[in-house]
Amino acid sequence: MASLINFLAAKPSMIKPVNDDPIKRYRLEYNLEALERVRELIGGTAYSRLRDLLEYRLHGKEFERSPIDVKVVLAFSGGSDSRAALSILTWAGFNVVPVTVKLPQMSEKAVKIAASSGAVFVDVPGYLESMQKQVEKKAPICGRCHSMVMEAVERYAVENGINLLATGDLLSSGLISIYGKGELVTLNLPAFLALDKAEIIDLIGGKYDLTFGCPLLWEAFRAAPGLKRFSVQRVLRELRARALSPEIAEALILDILRR
Repeated sequence: MASLINFLAAKPSMIKPVNDDPIKRYRLEYNLEALERVRELIGGTAYSRLRDLLEYRLHGKEFERSPIDVKVVLAFSGGSDSRAALSILTWAGFNVVPVTVKLPQMSEKAVKIAASSGAVFVDVPGYLESMQKQVEKKAPICGRCHSMVMEAVERYAVENGINLLATGDLLSSGLISIYGKGELVTLNLPAFLALDKAEIIDLIGGKYDLTFGCPLLWEAFRAAPGLKRFSVQRVLRELRARALSPEIAEALILDILRR
């Protein structure tokens, strides 16, 4: 199976209402409850604009998208999900600060995408040493990698007085689609808007290379092939949540197995 899936859209499109999809409508209504819980933490301007986004997804209700004086730090990897999150937040009028954590396994293409998107680059002290220890122990690396990356992005947000931090997470819906954590409110934007991977791919231009993970993860697979099951489980969780279509999930699982 070819790993590159081309969708019909020739140009990037913006998010569309979910219409009669009952599961997405249920999630969006649940996410409205999550938004209410952080209303005082994020302030009235940010709250109103995020509520407008949800109402647009639910009912197709147009809203004012002029720029607002609300900064949002975005954890920006240069991948499809974070690129889509950047497009949506900018389209909705937020002042977005993409923050890219410099990792040794980042491709030149990802670095260029981040740089051209105006990203701020930050470091993660001790990252490579921590990952090498995980590989040597034949232990999963993705959870540890994610936590170190997010700690670096959160630190940047706090040090710069920005209390709203967005991610490209597709899976964390419901009350964890947007939630308070210490000084920050974390917004998992694709999950908050009940977006799926096909919508993400359409939004970034209709092309996506369906490979799973990064060179460091593939090195871990070679050291301990049994680790592949954790990645397969991740794909299956996203499939069950309808964040992935069966076709995309199959392509990702096949990619994991051939590494």
